[in-house]
Amino acid sequence: MDKNKKNISKNQKTEIENKVIDIRRVARVVAGGRRFNFRVSLVVGDRNGTVGVGIGKSSDTSSAIEKALRDAKKNTIKIPLTKDFSIPYNCEAKYGSAYVIIKKAKKGGGLVAGSSVRTVLDLAGIKNINAKILSKSKNKLNNARVAIKALSKFKV
Repeated sequence: MDKNKKNISKNQKTEIENKVIDIRRVARVVAGGRRFNFRVSLVVGDRNGTVGVGIGKSSDTSSAIEKALRDAKKNTIKIPLTKDFSIPYNCEAKYGSAYVIIKKAKKGGGLVAGSSVRTVLDLAGIKNINAKILSKSKNKLNNARVAIKALSKFKV
């Protein structure tokens, strides 16, 4: 029995963490005024090569966060990490108007990235990397999705 418990605890090390990158209040005009909804963008990852982005919409933030969490878990990808917690080679991607270049760095280089790309790389478990957003886009959701698109080019 004790051996089985140890194996279970080792397998459960990969706890999924989540981080909200954007909450927006969206209004629609109806007869009698405005109705407000919330759109939540969320990143999930286990800091061991698995990461995903999702969105959720609802009339209150807590249910929108739950929906975003379900969506992000559904849309996760697996990234092959090197021994020094970097990526195998440089990559770039374009999603909408967002464009990103992700370069591998030497051991001890740290995580050098901005905006929501940093969140995606951090929750993926990548520790030595440089990333640059080369677009004018300030949309956090598109920046996170372009990072996922670039990282999905790696084959596991």
